[in-house]
Amino acid sequence: MKQGGKSLKDVEVLIERGILVGVNLQKDEHFDYSMEELANLAEALNVEVVGMVTQNLERVTPSHYVGTGKIEEIQAFFEETDANIVIFNDELSPSQIRNLERDLQCKVIDRTMLILDIFSRRAKTREAQLQVELAQLQYMLPRLVGLHASLSRQGGGTGGGFKNRGAGETKLELDRRKIEDQISKIKKELEAVKEQRETQRKQRRKNAVPVVSIVGYTNAGKSTIMNQLLAKAGQNDTKQVFEKDMLFATLETSVRNIDLEDNKSFLLTDTVGFVSKLPHHLVKAFRSTLEEAREADLLLHVVDVSNEEYRFMMDVTNETLKAIDVENIPTIYVYNKSDLANVEYPLVSGDNIWLSAKEDIGLDELLQLIRKQIFANYITCQMLIPYEQGTIVSYLNEHATILETAYEEEGTLLTAELKEIDYKKYEKYVVK
Repeated sequence: MKQGGKSLKDVEVLIERGILVGVNLQKDEHFDYSMEELANLAEALNVEVVGMVTQNLERVTPSHYVGTGKIEEIQAFFEETDANIVIFNDELSPSQIRNLERDLQCKVIDRTMLILDIFSRRAKTREAQLQVELAQLQYMLPRLVGLHASLSRQGGGTGGGFKNRGAGETKLELDRRKIEDQISKIKKELEAVKEQRETQRKQRRKNAVPVVSIVGYTNAGKSTIMNQLLAKAGQNDTKQVFEKDMLFATLETSVRNIDLEDNKSFLLTDTVGFVSKLPHHLVKAFRSTLEEAREADLLLHVVDVSNEEYRFMMDVTNETLKAIDVENIPTIYVYNKSDLANVEYPLVSGDNIWLSAKEDIGLDELLQLIRKQIFANYITCQMLIPYEQGTIVSYLNEHATILETAYEEEGTLLTAELKEIDYKKYEKYVVK
């Protein structure tokens, strides 16, 4: 059997030349960027983009997504460029996938499947792998009939082929009930992980350690900022997180303790990056991971200010945060990559900062902004600690900022800056 002029065996091994198809609905001002982003997503899977077909419509065509007249144009382009896959810029319905594959006689995938496959390859931890598999299965469930043929053509392949790992060949023969059972099993496993996360969060709240969470669009420089702040705090290289100039370089939530020189510390968490049209199954599956941001005392919203669409990216990030109930948390807007944007930096204006994490310019100012926000409730006071309570002095030396120490007849006189929780704990020793 031939598909688009190639045998199935060829398609299995060589799914790497793609044509992108997009519908510009009602003159969307971000459409061109959306198509550019689709090309970047395809390239993240080593797919060579060999062409692009677009159409302006008031609404998508229910049967084929594009107007039926466009099918011939796509087919001609497909044969002319020797492509072997067509990638659509929106999530397609099961019937649209079926109709397109029948009429185009080739492999068709949508933006959702593309993003799911990227997540599948990037997932390293057991939790991330489960979250991606859950999203893949939920995507597959209503598409079982249409996907049986499609997925069988994805199973093999080396290099750039779409493997849908975690929801691959072994699931081709699964019927709806088996997939539902698998979804149920994964949800239970993830629930156990969620409980573990909640236990860790409760412990943090009990210890009153402030939490700063880094959020933002994919490839805005979140991991670079985390690594630079770790370096500023003198943390060793083993604490560094993976960073690379590519979409969705990291999926795992990283939590690092930042120790400052005056006995203050805070936890810094880094979440998965966002992207426009992020599949809702994926947002739901990663909800417990993304909820790290919901528990934060402060958000660092990292923005690639060198990208012309940075305001659109900020809107997408804010909408995604709102979708997972991350609202009303104090936020510092970090305009990163200022060195590429031809703007003045380092520059601080209110809760906004322009910097270049890669050049390590503006990070000290960012740390000052963070300190100002999260340590605002610290109290400065004098305490007279009886000599027999030496353990309290030891504790405060370790956990508070000691500004002055004097030794009086009645005990040790400390001038200290300390957390509100510690102030209340030792309030009976406060003399001033």
